[in-house]
Amino acid sequence: MLQPAASHEVLTSTFQWQIPTTYNIATSVSDQWADRTPDALAIRHVHLDGNVSDWSHLRLNRAANRLANGLIAKGVEPGDRVALLLPQSPQTAIAHLAVYKIGAIAVPLAALFGLEALRYRLTDSGAKALVCDVAGFGKLQDIGFENTDLMQVIVAGDVREGSGVSSLDRLCDQASDQFETRMSRPDDPALMIYTSGTTGNPKGVLHGHRVLLGHLPGIQMSQDFMPQSGDLLWTPSDWAWAGGLLNALFPALHCGVPVLSSDAQKFDPEWAFRFLAQHGVRNAFIPPTALKMMRSVPDPVRHFGLSWRSVGSAGEMLGRETYDWFSEEFGFSVNEFYGQTECNAVLGSCRAAGISRAGAIGRAVPGHEVAIIDADGGRLGPGEQGQIAVKRPDPVMFLEYWGRPDATAEKFVGGWMTTGDQGVMDEDGYVFFVGRDDDVITSAGYRIGPGEIEDCLLTHPAVALAAVIGKPDKLRTEIVKAYLVASPGLVANDTLREDIKAFVRTRLSAHEYPREIEFVDSLPLTTSGKVIRRELRARAEQDLD
Repeated sequence: MLQPAASHEVLTSTFQWQIPTTYNIATSVSDQWADRTPDALAIRHVHLDGNVSDWSHLRLNRAANRLANGLIAKGVEPGDRVALLLPQSPQTAIAHLAVYKIGAIAVPLAALFGLEALRYRLTDSGAKALVCDVAGFGKLQDIGFENTDLMQVIVAGDVREGSGVSSLDRLCDQASDQFETRMSRPDDPALMIYTSGTTGNPKGVLHGHRVLLGHLPGIQMSQDFMPQSGDLLWTPSDWAWAGGLLNALFPALHCGVPVLSSDAQKFDPEWAFRFLAQHGVRNAFIPPTALKMMRSVPDPVRHFGLSWRSVGSAGEMLGRETYDWFSEEFGFSVNEFYGQTECNAVLGSCRAAGISRAGAIGRAVPGHEVAIIDADGGRLGPGEQGQIAVKRPDPVMFLEYWGRPDATAEKFVGGWMTTGDQGVMDEDGYVFFVGRDDDVITSAGYRIGPGEIEDCLLTHPAVALAAVIGKPDKLRTEIVKAYLVASPGLVANDTLREDIKAFVRTRLSAHEYPREIEFVDSLPLTTSGKVIRRELRARAEQDLD
């Protein structure tokens, strides 16, 4: 845990890892609080009808104990993979805790996944059991049990029990609420999250129990030294994503900070402000795409009585424009941080410690060594563009790609874990994101990162959302093409397109402005809110046919 400090230098000089020889996520997230503060609030869940369910630490822990006993009764053993297909809810937290208590491996699956995405992950992971809601059970029936390795399906909600199918409520009602959490080692597998699959098939990123400890410094920074009195954390992110689980839910519970959850599935910016105000949210993790959508709500400070004191954001580049808007609108800055499923929260910002710079994704979080390297693993100097890399070993770093030893080995160059992200570090150690290796555009000999162009586009009053890709071109190799969602009430036409082109050209450079602009109703997004540029590139290539 970080101790509050006024500078990056003090934070770094006073921090050192203290990884115990035995450690289980469930112990620090739930067991300790059920013993120390049993009646304190752990999760407050808001239903669609507005009703609220409060879960104390003791209630949450006993429910997890019941499910752990129930899973064991159904044949789940340490090391087995248990898939979790549940929305943001107390049952999701309970299922995770139960799996960790057993020593099994949780495989979270997003409720928005289609049949093929679910089939692939269930098959690749070899999941032995699945905990899901009624909607998830319906998808499983469409997939067919015979197409998976599942032996048990446990459903939260009304379901007809039968061979291999059990009701979550009935299973738990029949089980004891006492359970002794397995004394795991920090490197014992606990969690497998599949990458979002913006390119190629998703890979199962396997993490040990220590992954939560590895997240804590970066998340504490992003929430201005959480915990503090009165803290209450909310995120719109799906808890099936690393952002929802490891940037919000688990760190908050570890720190004794209650978490607000909601049945709401589709993000609506006006609803989000109203929700924040109604429940007195003090801390939030909000991905950049959601923050950019919130810009469309006029005068939020005047219309909503907000209580928040810290907001962290990660998952894709926030950008200078959104950073400046937030600071001007709310009087404090967003704490942008950086990582990926394999090694998260390694760069960060912290307004409370004076670590904040518009357009930057942060500085190295205490305990992590991050550099910009060349193709051979050599460090690059300030201002030189290369790949963002993290020195190993590192507590937050993944164990392996599930069943993919070659892919695991390819992830490393010497002592560095590569990220596949291009960046630049300035003389003060702040890192600026340029783009994914496969997103960088090569045009007439220039290497162009889409992030800067997207950020510039968002400063135009006609643009609500923007995504930039390279479209194949015989003369220039690629040209810059922008897919834009127009601001409400505006009609796209050629005059507006030319105005936007000139706007970018005069603010960036003649080689970076989008030579083609296409207005769309929406952008393709992963379940974690990242733009799927692969789909946009495929659409652009089809235009050439």
